[in-house]
Amino acid sequence: MILRIAPSTLSGEVSAPPSKSLSARFIAAALLADSPSMIHGVSESDDTTSALGLAAALGAEIELGKDAIRITPTPHGIPRPRNEELNAGESGLSARMFAPIAALTSSSIVLTGKGTLLDRPIGMVVEGLQELGATCNSASTLPIKIEGPIVGGEIDIDGSLSSQFLTGLLLALPYAEKDSIVTVHGLTSRPYIDMTLEVMRTFDLDYMHEKTDECDIFHIPSGQTACGGTFNIDGDWSAAATLLILGALCGKPDLEVTGIRGDFTQADAGIKGALLFAGYHLLGTDEGLSIKKKRPRAFNLDLTNSPDLFPVLAALASFSNKPSRLGGAHRLVGKESDRATVLISEFAKAGINIEREKDELIIHPGKVKPCRIDPHGDHRIVMAAAILGCAGNSEVEILNAECVAKSYPDFFDNLASIGGLIEKVQ
Repeated sequence: MILRIAPSTLSGEVSAPPSKSLSARFIAAALLADSPSMIHGVSESDDTTSALGLAAALGAEIELGKDAIRITPTPHGIPRPRNEELNAGESGLSARMFAPIAALTSSSIVLTGKGTLLDRPIGMVVEGLQELGATCNSASTLPIKIEGPIVGGEIDIDGSLSSQFLTGLLLALPYAEKDSIVTVHGLTSRPYIDMTLEVMRTFDLDYMHEKTDECDIFHIPSGQTACGGTFNIDGDWSAAATLLILGALCGKPDLEVTGIRGDFTQADAGIKGALLFAGYHLLGTDEGLSIKKKRPRAFNLDLTNSPDLFPVLAALASFSNKPSRLGGAHRLVGKESDRATVLISEFAKAGINIEREKDELIIHPGKVKPCRIDPHGDHRIVMAAAILGCAGNSEVEILNAECVAKSYPDFFDNLASIGGLIEKVQ
């Protein structure tokens, strides 16, 4: 599907969808609980569908309601696979998070995926599971064959590339035979681990977290069982970041983004500070935040802990008065696309020059020109391209725009509801 986005004036109120990162973690924890869980406001994204599919394949009963899902775990919360293959779709989070959970069983399982996920690195998962007692075939990408169970113990992992495998370990190791000590070096995406720990506390799982100058150490007692219950999913700050930037560039008189009041840590809540650095004033409302249109000033930010903000902040910086710098570009590998390369090549089509200098992307503002952007299957590039189309003076076409469903399936419907001019190209 090709969509054409025309310059737009946006106003009114729009609600951010539920957090897909939080939804996936609640689904995984509910799979391992001692009783059923009712989870309200679950994300409808493709990534969440993948997480639900994996939970069902590992033995959970899933009941879908209008506003909630009910997850009934297997007895004693130990996975009981229904078949030999687990398919994570295109969700990197689901693949890396559910691998340790699947390894709690002694069954032989093949974990696979589809699309770009088959090219994304999985070697650290294989090495980690082997260190904890599981048997895995040697592979750097999916599919991988896993035969557990993991027994726990001590493990050292590199946390500099991804926090997703660590999330899976933290959720799975309470069920291992032995107490575990997980030492993590160079932990990035720390807010995502904070979210995982908050979910563990919500399900009454115990741990101890020790920080030193060199590493993070997690002590996880064995023999635990999560407690099921009734839960609500917070709104998604990653989606809210896109909506707030659209309001910052196109809102008249203003745009209110609701549904983002919540209790759990989210890395992309950092958009609030980023917008302040760009010269915006955010007005708190009963349900969220309101923002008015103005030209952004240039900003320099380190996005090491919130790499998903790179595309939309690059779009914001495109309308500034001078270049902006975004640090932490090494975190853009292993995503749905080689995100730094795609930003540079596709923004160039719109007349926006982006340079890479060591670990920074330098965004040079420019006048958006008519173009057709290929997001390379990356949902966040789709949303960034839509910002260029709405806020510029020229129409922007987006190839394969439907891949936005990976995280925000209602994005274009929501954009149209607040004044976005969107046309399907035949």
